[in-house]
Amino acid sequence: MRTLTVDNAGIALNVVVAGPDDSPDLPILCVHGWPELSHSWRHQLAHFAGQGRRIAAMDVRGYGGSDKPHAVAAYRLAVLASDVAAVIAALGGRAILFGHDWGAPIVWNTALRHPQAVAAVAGLSVPFTPWGETRFLDVMRQLHAGKFFYQFHFQPDGVAETELAADPDALAKIYFALSGDVQWPGFGRKLPGDTLLAGLPLPDPLPSWLPAEDLAIYKTAFAAGGWRGPINRYRAQDLDFDDAVPLRGQFITQPAAFIAGTRDPVRGFAPGMDAYANAGAFCRDFRGKTLIEGAGHWVQQEAPAATNAALSAFLDGLKGL
Repeated sequence: MRTLTVDNAGIALNVVVAGPDDSPDLPILCVHGWPELSHSWRHQLAHFAGQGRRIAAMDVRGYGGSDKPHAVAAYRLAVLASDVAAVIAALGGRAILFGHDWGAPIVWNTALRHPQAVAAVAGLSVPFTPWGETRFLDVMRQLHAGKFFYQFHFQPDGVAETELAADPDALAKIYFALSGDVQWPGFGRKLPGDTLLAGLPLPDPLPSWLPAEDLAIYKTAFAAGGWRGPINRYRAQDLDFDDAVPLRGQFITQPAAFIAGTRDPVRGFAPGMDAYANAGAFCRDFRGKTLIEGAGHWVQQEAPAATNAALSAFLDGLKGL
């Protein structure tokens, strides 16, 4: 694997690239979520590069080796989509996108905003929902009234950053709590004013899908880069809503697929509803949904073989693009 630095309007983006530069297939670009890194795609990089495909994974701005601007507005989805488009341009001008967690809305919105650059898109964990007339946080305030919801906890400047930076086990607790190993139910019992990490179990030993050497890579990156950039993504959501007025009601037109774990907590974001029931409802050319039994939120790390098989099946159906 090798690294590439891509500039987008003065922001340097760190990109890991694997596989042959002269592959006849369109390149793949992977976009991670919170709180992760390009390293979250290590299994996919190795698998598809081994098949002779060119595949890249970027550190989203605010993370890892990419620049970390201070302003909340620098983390709007429109800006992050422009980062992805800049990386696609560096890879040749057109690519297939894989996105997980926040990376899924990022790639969905890149497909909307830069349609000529995106040949196809696979979202992991978060299905595509068109922009509408209501702000997401307003909906969550209604659904989670009187309860703790982590995205509300992230809104005040500096509060979550201080908490997370003070706990050397923060990442291990978050990864474990949202995995299929635990699917910790405590978030639903928290009250407004509670902290994020209180009560989260510390895995001992670490789960098999998160070896100590991989956890160390994440911990080193967050110790060096801090938490403000990653959390600013949550703070920028009302700005996203204003930016997206021209996109309201638009569907994804490129070939699309959805993959998630059956035990992913995102599935129950709206109490009493299955967010994955109609995962392709707003994609014009939906190629299928794969739910991986027993996997939690970190599906491509918890179940790499099954995730790679689902992604391979999606790519196999794209011949001729």
